[in-house]
Amino acid sequence: MRIPLRDTVAVAAGVLAPLVAALVLLPLRTSVTHTNLALLLVVVVVAVSALGNRFAGALAALSAAAWFDFFHTEPYQSFHIQDRADVETAVLLLVVGSVVSQLAAYGRTMKRVAVTDATHLERLHGTTRLARSSTSSGDVVRRVREELVEVLELRTCRFEYGTLMGRPPRLDPDGTVKVDGWIWDLERQGWPEGETELRALAHGRYQGRFMMTPEPGSVPAPLEARLVAADLAAQAAAALDDDSVSAGRRS
Repeated sequence: MRIPLRDTVAVAAGVLAPLVAALVLLPLRTSVTHTNLALLLVVVVVAVSALGNRFAGALAALSAAAWFDFFHTEPYQSFHIQDRADVETAVLLLVVGSVVSQLAAYGRTMKRVAVTDATHLERLHGTTRLARSSTSSGDVVRRVREELVEVLELRTCRFEYGTLMGRPPRLDPDGTVKVDGWIWDLERQGWPEGETELRALAHGRYQGRFMMTPEPGSVPAPLEARLVAADLAAQAAAALDDDSVSAGRRS
């Protein structure tokens, strides 16, 4: 599975940013207390954590403590520390950097979750409003197809009317993916090869299916996004079911 570019950059920054900061602070090591230098390095750790992830933050804390030891404690250019106060400062830098980095990453995660939840809710509400106001189920199907591309980060998505053909991988309403009747480890293995179907069912009646093609090597959408996708498909199915019921009444 392809690692997101942002995570790769964050990990690289976790290793290199504290090193660069320690080098920049070299002219100050004789005029600024070691405690203040350590606090400046903590700022770098927080910045990496806010822009990256928890692993990058923890790596940055470890890197900051190591380069603080190497460049700013005697003997210089050595990972050996002579002064007990410097040992305590280095340990505190590691501990505080680790804790603060996790808090920063947690705050960033919560913000992302809140924004994502609001976006998902708007997708569902928008599709519901269209289903209520539109006289064409085709408009609802088209809207759902476009929303699925966005929420699951797909390359393409098409809708098939009619009977089921073949046994492609299937995204179920509970957010799991099944291949040949077995639950596919989506988080570890990524999307199955080829198209994955998402069936549109309303009142137990099959109306069709969305055939979804993910971007090659893309990271699968989280469970919350897959559940939203299933709800969107159910709305399309309900619109199609209403059309078929109305057609039956007219006939």
